[in-house]
Amino acid sequence: MGEVKYARIISILKNGGIGVVPTDTIYGIVGRALSRRAVSRVYDVRARDADKPLIILITAINDVARFGVRVTPQQRVRLEELWRPRQRRKTSVVLSLSRAGSARYDYLHRGTHALAFRLVRTRFLTEVMHHTGPLVAPSANPQGLPPAQTLRSARAYFGERVDFYCGAARRVTAVPSRLVRLRADGTEEVLRA
Repeated sequence: MGEVKYARIISILKNGGIGVVPTDTIYGIVGRALSRRAVSRVYDVRARDADKPLIILITAINDVARFGVRVTPQQRVRLEELWRPRQRRKTSVVLSLSRAGSARYDYLHRGTHALAFRLVRTRFLTEVMHHTGPLVAPSANPQGLPPAQTLRSARAYFGERVDFYCGAARRVTAVPSRLVRLRADGTEEVLRA
């Protein structure tokens, strides 16, 4: 399938579809985080290890509560620092799930009982997620291969196995996000610099 219009992207995602889009860092393969079917398809298409959780894109700190995460006051302060507007390096943050969240979102946490989130502010993704909710968004590449920097390279990887491609012909040369685990006391452990 070629590039599709904005409203069609929302419709595809809301119905369990997946596609390739430019994120706030690099091209990603996205699907609704609250759709088991979409998440399963992302794993299949990327040939991703089944025990590796995906990063979830959100539009507000409070979105993490939808996944059974209880943010402590210390964590909130640190999240506001890490996710303040115009940060040069984007940061994805791993947060522990409550017992109820662990049970309900096992298809996302893959036995880790924690999820990684990144707050995005790009106009396109913010508007899409206004209609679809949070999105899983691993880099657009099969596991073990370099991330796609163009839609052409993404198409070479995935062909017709995704439902849409979006992003014109622009080249994306940013780096993946920094990844940290945020403890209840607000201290962090860097998992990917």
